[in-house]
Amino acid sequence: MLLAGPLGFPDVTASPVSIPPVAARLGETFRQAGHALYLVGGPVRDALMGRPVNDLDFTTDATPDQILATVAPLAQATWTTGIEYGTVGVRVAGESCEITTFRADRYDRVTRNPAVEFGDDIVTDLRRRDFTMNAMAVSVTDDEFVDPYGGVVDLANGVLRTPATATESFSDDPLRMLRAARFVSQLGVQPTDDVRQAMTELAGQLGRITAERVQAELNKLMLGRYPRRGLELLVDTGLAEVVLPELPALRMAADEHGQHKDVYAHTLQVLDQAIDLEDAGPDLVLRWAALLHDIGKPATRRFVESAGGAAQVTFHHHEVKGARLATARLKALRFSKDDIEAISRLVFLHLRFYGYGRGEWTDSAVRRYVTDAGPLLERLHKLVRSDTTTRNKRKAAMLSRTYDELEERIAQLREQEELDSIRPDLDGTEIMAILGLSPGPLVGKAYRHLLELRMQRGPLSRDEAVVALREWYAAQ
Repeated sequence: MLLAGPLGFPDVTASPVSIPPVAARLGETFRQAGHALYLVGGPVRDALMGRPVNDLDFTTDATPDQILATVAPLAQATWTTGIEYGTVGVRVAGESCEITTFRADRYDRVTRNPAVEFGDDIVTDLRRRDFTMNAMAVSVTDDEFVDPYGGVVDLANGVLRTPATATESFSDDPLRMLRAARFVSQLGVQPTDDVRQAMTELAGQLGRITAERVQAELNKLMLGRYPRRGLELLVDTGLAEVVLPELPALRMAADEHGQHKDVYAHTLQVLDQAIDLEDAGPDLVLRWAALLHDIGKPATRRFVESAGGAAQVTFHHHEVKGARLATARLKALRFSKDDIEAISRLVFLHLRFYGYGRGEWTDSAVRRYVTDAGPLLERLHKLVRSDTTTRNKRKAAMLSRTYDELEERIAQLREQEELDSIRPDLDGTEIMAILGLSPGPLVGKAYRHLLELRMQRGPLSRDEAVVALREWYAAQ
């Protein structure tokens, strides 16, 4: 049983790491072959924290060729895609494992790819790793626990520290700075002052990292337990200026309601509130939409004079600008087309609710709201509700009540008509037959006209739709 230490982390000195059965089998095989084998990095950290251990990573004094020969009797499959870096993949008893020869790499500090050098001992191998909590190892050949850089104490205290100096570590591989923010989000750890300082001084080095790797780390951060903390670290150290400049830019824009210190603080609060509304685990699309929903405000900020002569800040159409900026940023980060469209659509729609004042929602407006949101409707509900951060309790209650009424209206209309798949009462084939048209632009215009009628008036009978179509055609 692990004992709770500071910040809820286990007092790992009170209990050994239990060795997974597959690791024990591999350990015995390597021992018999005369080689050392260590379970290393994330699996050790997660085991000490009582978290599920999934991927198994090992390091050994055996060379790649020796690894392949040693695992041959146990292996269900092997792969060598990482063999140039000393890594051999092997499947044993249904478990995927990666085994890497001890390394003592050198970096050119131009790319993040090391000049691979095999090492002679576990301590040197652990020093090249990103953080002390990932620089612990357990020998699966003789049960030795190896922690030369104090990872146990750092883990117990919730401290994020590097085995080598932070400057050396991040200069070798700048991606580690994003990993620092990711671990802050996932595990709730706090970086040491020298880690923060090095991140600040070396932020520009992130330009060496591919967009795909940046996206992967940002997504892991966003899906963590404490994404706000990770994002604040990115902004405070200047890393966000490199990978997500729209976020720190929000600190320059005052919110139009005057209830928040700035739009940046408002945005982080919206993210927190969106997370609170998740009901089926972390929702990456919702979280990104919450983070980006107001990024159009700096570009649309205007100061206008009110009737009393005082200056008032406006952000007209910031949702339109924000959707464009979100699309551009997500494309630059190599997000998938589906994610880009979904996140940008939510940014574009997040103000639609406020365009109907105190709830004067016609059936037509409700139909448009549902149709424009499409499969994103439930996420839009959560985003809009999260966007209420006013300290005025009466106003907050009024907005919540108004949105409750909108959802009730949606439910009522769903009972009366096919609200989630609105289409014209006549399809293209029927339109051409009734009007004697061949396929072409006019058929499309007729279809859109009938769709507009469907939005305004609800379902029409076939006779009513035919009359409406002929009247429209005559006017053409």
